[in-house]
Amino acid sequence: MTALVSILIPCHNAAPWLAETLECALGQTWPHKEIIVVDDGSRDESLAIARRFEARGVTVITQPNRGASAARNAAWAASRGDWLQFLDADDLLSPDKIARQMEMAAKVGAETALAGRWSRFTSSPADADFTPQPLCMDAAPVDWLIVKFEQNAMMHPAAWLISRELAKRAGPWDETLSLDDDGEFFTRVVLAARAVHCCQAATSYYRSGLPGSLSGAKSERAWQSAYRSLELSADRLRAVEDSARTRHACATVFQRYIYEAYPRGAECRRRARARVENLGGSALAPEGGGWFQLWRKFLGWRVAKRLEILRTRTS
Repeated sequence: MTALVSILIPCHNAAPWLAETLECALGQTWPHKEIIVVDDGSRDESLAIARRFEARGVTVITQPNRGASAARNAAWAASRGDWLQFLDADDLLSPDKIARQMEMAAKVGAETALAGRWSRFTSSPADADFTPQPLCMDAAPVDWLIVKFEQNAMMHPAAWLISRELAKRAGPWDETLSLDDDGEFFTRVVLAARAVHCCQAATSYYRSGLPGSLSGAKSERAWQSAYRSLELSADRLRAVEDSARTRHACATVFQRYIYEAYPRGAECRRRARARVENLGGSALAPEGGGWFQLWRKFLGWRVAKRLEILRTRTS
């Protein structure tokens, strides 16, 4: 019997994009699938749009607004699939994305975390340029995470396909996190896996540049969530391998957080500095454009960061 794949879609105020996302889920060439949408207290037309797809077999669940992680957990709890495809309500999959990864799954087994080729886009998938992603590679779990930490690389949720067995081993999404909840969850998935395999033929599209998106949130709460996600991920990596290379990778993660969060998240930045020191330090330099680097050279990175923020606000 062919394995059932559950496509799990958390939705909060995604009315402009939800129908396209549901069409791409329904259009998957893998025939044995179920699609579950959890509307997380949307205040726009998202729920009404989702309801229109019920006649085509989409399951719609509603809950008060509790966050994306809670919505994903609710969809997962309601699912029956042997494999799980997490899909945000504004992202897209190529028609054969799941089928291609299931072909690979037949070769590498359910204990492998299956990633895929992906690209950012704004209004249309035609915008995607598929710049090579450093994490689209086959690797042992620790090796894969070291690349992630050192290069600040990402694999967005829809690029993955994971077995229910592997997801259960990793545990549910952490509902206390908002920003970078996916980074923390998939760190656990990768560490629970035998290996990571990237299927270059399995394509997904990550919509970027949306106003008010969670990934673009810069509130104090968001920075606290981002720090907590890094802290949990770093501790789990070092619990598996505590070595010079993992300590350096973790120090780099915390040093990057200090640069990116400044001037927000003062307490978390203080904790991050202590982590960097305890881990042996990091030589990571702050990143930025030409003006930032010029100001940094003469005024230091903190003043340069404040000037860059001011320039952005007034441009």
